[in-house]
Amino acid sequence: MKKKNIYALAFLASLLIITGFSRRLSNSAETKEKAPFAFETEVFAKGFESAWSMAWLPNGDMLVADKPGKLWKIAKGSKEKTEIKGIPAVSTKGQGGLFDVELHPNYASTGWIYISYAGPGDGGANTVIIRGKLSGNELTSQETIFKAGPLTEKGQHFGARMAFDKDGYLFFSVGERGEMENAQTLTNDCGKIHRIFDDGRVPEDNPYVRIPDAKTTIWSYGHRNPQGLKFHPTTGELFEHEHGPRGGDEVNIVRKAKNYGWPRITYGIDYDGSIISNDKVKEGMEQPIHYWVPSIAPCGMDFVTSDKYPEWKGNLFVGALAGQTLARLEIKDGKVLKEERLLNGMGRIRDVAQGPDGYLYVSTEGPGQIIRLMPK
Repeated sequence: MKKKNIYALAFLASLLIITGFSRRLSNSAETKEKAPFAFETEVFAKGFESAWSMAWLPNGDMLVADKPGKLWKIAKGSKEKTEIKGIPAVSTKGQGGLFDVELHPNYASTGWIYISYAGPGDGGANTVIIRGKLSGNELTSQETIFKAGPLTEKGQHFGARMAFDKDGYLFFSVGERGEMENAQTLTNDCGKIHRIFDDGRVPEDNPYVRIPDAKTTIWSYGHRNPQGLKFHPTTGELFEHEHGPRGGDEVNIVRKAKNYGWPRITYGIDYDGSIISNDKVKEGMEQPIHYWVPSIAPCGMDFVTSDKYPEWKGNLFVGALAGQTLARLEIKDGKVLKEERLLNGMGRIRDVAQGPDGYLYVSTEGPGQIIRLMPK
């Protein structure tokens, strides 16, 4: 064989080896990138009926709102729960009950704990928000700071999630209470996101303060049944999710005075299969940044900021009732880039929260328990 051909063959062989090695590196990196984050679950606490929400006291004790009307405290380092006395009577008709629990952002100095629930009255029930202070294992010094109206005998769509912003304003949701058109009128509280001071006073810069007959606490409208409300830890934007009918559950970024369209626009249909609206888009109405068809029935959500889950940092986690799953959403510039489903079939997830220890907790019903996600 001529020397020139030998050199050519040697060069070709070297090229193939290098190319093959590069492909192996590329495939290895691709496999590593696609590998799911490894974690395991542990039962942190159990024995609830429907653990609707979670919050933590500065000393590490956990508060759990149980939908039938009980507030529990789980001491740090313990899995035993103690009932907090003095909780108001709640309406448990349909979806009614005890809902969200939140601490004042300056809890260490104020001592205020905020609770939302289905408040019974003459004519039915609607969403009520109170605040109180813990004295031992009793909620004392209670003040009612908001009552939604009108009351109705219907048992669905209370909303009732709460979130404080960095300036100390309290935002909260009220569902349209099973009456679609409530969401499109400013003359009642239903189907809205509201904004108040921490003591219930109405801020003068709320958008409808000077509009005749409008409810002055309204921040945005056109919502169906929002059961997730959380401020983005970096941008400060208010994220909300809400139940659609049959399909069309949504994630929205909530902005002042915006109309989110229900029931004029929707990606879902009614439960009997009939059309609610032929429109998915309309001028003057906001589009969701993400939606689910079929429905997962979202409930509770939180952003991960902890170094415990480096691969998940900045992601939004959404619990699901009908879907019985935990949805992980990768978000960039206000857009959902990817969704992953976790904890499939572990029960109807009511709340998702990152604890002060940096771990992610989910609360469920069927069975009623608190689950902690532990990185492997």
